[in-house]
Amino acid sequence: MTLKFMSRRTLAAVTVACLVSVALPAAPAWAQKTKDKHTSAPATQESSIDDVSVSIPTVDAVNSSIDGDTIKTILSGDIETNAEALSTLNADSITVPEISINITSTVEGKSQEAVLTFTDLVLEDVVDGVAASASLGGTGMTMPEGGADWGATSVSNFNIRGILGIYGLVDAGQSDEMQTLYSDFKMEGGTFEAPEMTCEIGPFEGGGVRGRPLKTSVIEFVHLAQRMEADPDMADPALFGEFVKMYADFLTAFESDPFTFEGFACDGQDDQGQPMTFNVGNVTMGGMTPGIYPQISMDGFDVSVEGNGAVSIDNVTVKQFDMTSTIEALANVPAEVDEAWFDANARTLVPSFEGFSFAGLSVDIPDPEADGERVVFDIDNFDLTLGNYVNGIPGMIDTSATGIKAALPEESGDPQLQQLISLGIKDIDAGFRFAATWDEATDTIDVSEISVTGKDLANIVLTGTFANATEALFSLDENEAIAAGMGIAVKALNLDVTDSGLSDIILAVVGAEQGTDPATLRPVFAGLAEGTVVGMMAGAADAAKLGQAINQFVSGRAKSLNIAIEAKEDPGLGMADFMAAEQDPTVLIDKVNITAAAK
Repeated sequence: MTLKFMSRRTLAAVTVACLVSVALPAAPAWAQKTKDKHTSAPATQESSIDDVSVSIPTVDAVNSSIDGDTIKTILSGDIETNAEALSTLNADSITVPEISINITSTVEGKSQEAVLTFTDLVLEDVVDGVAASASLGGTGMTMPEGGADWGATSVSNFNIRGILGIYGLVDAGQSDEMQTLYSDFKMEGGTFEAPEMTCEIGPFEGGGVRGRPLKTSVIEFVHLAQRMEADPDMADPALFGEFVKMYADFLTAFESDPFTFEGFACDGQDDQGQPMTFNVGNVTMGGMTPGIYPQISMDGFDVSVEGNGAVSIDNVTVKQFDMTSTIEALANVPAEVDEAWFDANARTLVPSFEGFSFAGLSVDIPDPEADGERVVFDIDNFDLTLGNYVNGIPGMIDTSATGIKAALPEESGDPQLQQLISLGIKDIDAGFRFAATWDEATDTIDVSEISVTGKDLANIVLTGTFANATEALFSLDENEAIAAGMGIAVKALNLDVTDSGLSDIILAVVGAEQGTDPATLRPVFAGLAEGTVVGMMAGAADAAKLGQAINQFVSGRAKSLNIAIEAKEDPGLGMADFMAAEQDPTVLIDKVNITAAAK
């Protein structure tokens, strides 16, 4: 199943229009001001903006320190020349009934036009460059292959002076103090139309955004962007070093309150002309702080193609990214940044990602590798949690899934699936968990759980402690990390096995093959298992108890079996012990204490 919401030309036009709408009104003036200073971008680009024109019929400025004609000039792009006057703007109100932006672009060799229209721009109670409220009555966009319309947008405490200062258009000093840029953001929903898809878009709502002055002005950033565009392979290490420092500064310059988005619902067709729907429910994002990208959660994702397939998820949550270590590394790069520097520092650039989770995943799609077959499965819950990062590697990991449900294919080349099918298992309902934490204080790795569960089959849970796990495991020196890994020792292991029906299935198959009652086979297999264990342990003190527990479990008199192994000497069983055991497994017997119990 493939999704195709719009043609490549349409997507390019939307991108151009959106970028221009964000950059205006300053972009045309900056482009004109800087285009002669540096080498321009190659003329062979697939898409380019050829012309941008702004039309503003009227401006109503009431008791304004800037007259209406000057406001037209500012909104048309000449923001830099008038930045000082704009930063100290006073007005009872400023109303602009309509702003029309015509964009002529070339996309894949063809010229096309897009029009952005903003209606009823209103600033009220503006004092010293800060408007008590700012609003847009609506926003529209038309293109050759579709268009979009959004409802009203409003904010309070719209800090024109602060925004100009942050981007270096007026002197704001080098204060690290955050100031409010706007608050109480609200945006009504709207619609989007393209030849293959029509969407209803829900409203956005959030608190405020705050920021501090950037160390590099926007004009300098435009200069740098043009130089990088002329050097797409980043062959100049000094140029890239300049960009990296600027990027690190930008990552810590803003913070925001949480926001919500009520999602969208789309109807259309895929690239094969089949009717399809694409829906997203509520989206929430936590507040952003310098260096911290917040958690984002999305409910009600659903894609369905009539007669083909569907994918749905009740919830997807991407947990927060902590970019603190990344920013520190970027801020301290040398003047020239080359590939060798990135190779040496790649791990220090890895952010501390806390993981992700999802719930209620349901998939029913054609199998891309087998004609006529389908991939059908469900997962009730999945979670990946990471933490305690050391040099870009998480020292804590906890990942689990429950309700992994799937019907086994009748014909499969996978030997493991074939083995399950041969046992008469037609579908599975399984889960797993892997959870481990490195403890710096004790140089140990605590494996709190490695488990696999199968409904009506079996549950297997392994826990353990690994010693001699020093911080060198996380070393940036690869050889040092490998050597530290070779030094890890197994201190203790504990295995719990619960039979929920798997042994009955196996014995039923074996009994049918041999023409024997499964109940008759159990004591035979139990005796064989006990004898094998006792023989391997060669008279060790724990042999009889272990053999007896295994006999009880295999015979069916007990449904659960616990086996605990603990090294007799510190730090535990090392690599040399296991290498010797490859030739003779019994060499490990005298080095561990083994206990077992069956219930």
